Amino acid sequence: MAKGLFIKKSIKTLLGEAQESQHLMKRSLGAITLTAMGIGAIIGAGIFVLTGQAAAEYAGPGILLSFILAAIICVFAALCYAEFASLIPISGSAYTYAYATMGELTAWIIGWGLTMEYLFSAATVSVGWSGYFVSLLQDIGIAIPSKFAGAPITYDIASGWAKTGAIINLPAMIIVALMGTLVAVGIKAAASFNNLMVIIKLGVIALFIACGIAYINSDNLTPFIPQNTGTFGQFGFSGVLRGAGVVFFAFIGFDALSTMAQECRNPQKHMPIGMLGSLGISTLVYIVVGIVLLGVVSYTMLNVPDPIAVAVNALGPKFLWLRFVIKIAILAGLTSVVLVMLLGQARIFYTMSKDGLLPKPFSKISERFHTPFFSTAIVSIVCLILAGIFPVGILGQLTCMGALLAFAIVCFGILVLRYKQPTLHRPFKTPFVPWIPLLGTIACVIQMIALPGVTWVQFVIWMIVGCIIYFGYSIKHSRARSLLSKKK
Repeated sequence: MAKGLFIKKSIKTLLGEAQESQHLMKRSLGAITLTAMGIGAIIGAGIFVLTGQAAAEYAGPGILLSFILAAIICVFAALCYAEFASLIPISGSAYTYAYATMGELTAWIIGWGLTMEYLFSAATVSVGWSGYFVSLLQDIGIAIPSKFAGAPITYDIASGWAKTGAIINLPAMIIVALMGTLVAVGIKAAASFNNLMVIIKLGVIALFIACGIAYINSDNLTPFIPQNTGTFGQFGFSGVLRGAGVVFFAFIGFDALSTMAQECRNPQKHMPIGMLGSLGISTLVYIVVGIVLLGVVSYTMLNVPDPIAVAVNALGPKFLWLRFVIKIAILAGLTSVVLVMLLGQARIFYTMSKDGLLPKPFSKISERFHTPFFSTAIVSIVCLILAGIFPVGILGQLTCMGALLAFAIVCFGILVLRYKQPTLHRPFKTPFVPWIPLLGTIACVIQMIALPGVTWVQFVIWMIVGCIIYFGYSIKHSRARSLLSKKK
């Protein structure tokens, strides 16, 4: 049994399976569309929601250093992802890469971790979307009762879990339902919608920077790194480190592109361009927006679901028109993130089901829409429930934990594959091996350690649930184990 737990799937087998099912999914994505999809996934709640909260709780203006640290880690991971995506152009992402390098049990753990990343990411962004939507309606004199627009529970490091008095976050649930429907009806429609959202998002971000740069107050940026409170992670350098772990969420999304490899026209060439291009553009945007945001408003005022809206309001009545434009554009931008994350998660479940680790309905492709319709529906329903109940902070940190785990194993997987199969044809090669993947692995582990203790508790519980599913169902239905038994 122990041997079966670490059974691997060969690169040849993986490519053969992809070729067999290729007629079911249309190749309609190119380099520009993939880059736009990456930007659509990356630029969202991380800058529009979590930046303010991470600055207020952990790093102050030093959150800008947190962005740089997080971006460096992501560059290491992106280079490793790009090599795998060009070598194994299959929709399973890190799950498939782990299956080829470290075996089935590790692949399952990664698949379950990716579920935490993509599913919780979509839920996090939808909660942020709800905050901006409520703010926009208030600006035009429409008030949604707080009990229908907030999480019924919350968590504070000092006091723990508590009830908020709210019943459910209805706007967050509605946007998940709408995006889930769009993802279910076809990749081409979803990609076209995303392209439009990205154009609007980047255009209005540029407008915010142009208007806000003249209102930067240097006093708001000092002290750049507030003095530590005596507790690890609460300001000081440890706060910058913890802030990097939290705003790391702002950069994930490029990895979701790897789940679309089977729908890409030339994955060997276009996947690396899409991943690295979207990450580079997004990093530049984050740093500039962060400077303007923290310069216009004190970080102590940004522990809210809609920090950009707070900054726009601080510009005064002269910029009333900008407040409406930016909030509408932010809603559009957050919408594209929900779309891409739901799309990626549905394809992870599709691939796991093809391997027998999830029930067969998850791997069925709709003849009408050419998408994993059932998988998309289940993912959307679960995400809808999470978005309606949990606060943005908890969801965001769990997303980071899942992403860091996946990134660490992908980086380590490059080392394993380079050592065991050095002669494989690699259309894209990670440079400076073994240093880039090694540094990527170590950095991701350090960032995981820096996350709050409550996140670790929730992560362990999530993994225990995953192990129960694996040993209760997946191990009995695994296609790879079944083939191994037949050979014996």
